[in-house]
Amino acid sequence: MDRLFYDIDQGSDEWFALRFGKATASNFAAIMAHNGKPFGEPAKKYAMKMVVEEATQRRIPSYTNDHMERGIELEPIAQTLYPGEVKNGGFMGYGAYGASSDGLVGDDGMIEIKSVIFSTHFKRLLEGGYDTAYQWQIQGNLWIYDRKWLDFVSYCPDFPTNKQLYTFRVERDDEKIKSLKTRLNEFMGLVEEYKYKITGELPYADDMGDEY
Repeated sequence: MDRLFYDIDQGSDEWFALRFGKATASNFAAIMAHNGKPFGEPAKKYAMKMVVEEATQRRIPSYTNDHMERGIELEPIAQTLYPGEVKNGGFMGYGAYGASSDGLVGDDGMIEIKSVIFSTHFKRLLEGGYDTAYQWQIQGNLWIYDRKWLDFVSYCPDFPTNKQLYTFRVERDDEKIKSLKTRLNEFMGLVEEYKYKITGELPYADDMGDEY
């Protein structure tokens, strides 16, 4: 099964269309919640959204708030401050899954930018490391893009210039990815169950490949 990279603008109509019917890395945390137990409501709602969007080829708008909108606006600024050449992350499709990196670095790396409020950034400066709430998105990106490391970037323009950007390198963890793949396989079974109720189409397991 091949990885298919699209060098396109994230947020464009083409970008949204490529995501229809695919479980994307930004939603892996909801899928991995309560791993080993039945899926919770966030995962179920995401499965429903996937089915409806694929059936209609129309996007269902996601919830946003002021902080999220601010983060989207600040992301390009954070990318210019990152100490390295960053290429467009576009969209990577891999069978039933997909991911949109905030940027690709060299042949092995990538970045994930979180433009956050001052208290969240301050906590990261105090504690170091990275926010593990994003661990499944990060490992999912590393798996789908087939990369070795990811720099977690926290950005907040409210700080002094030399403290506005914080980076922490996260290495690819194949054990976590193995656990992620197992859970995703179960999740796609739920998607197929929902899809059958809406469209009457039989599962497309043959399209999922040996990885799943």
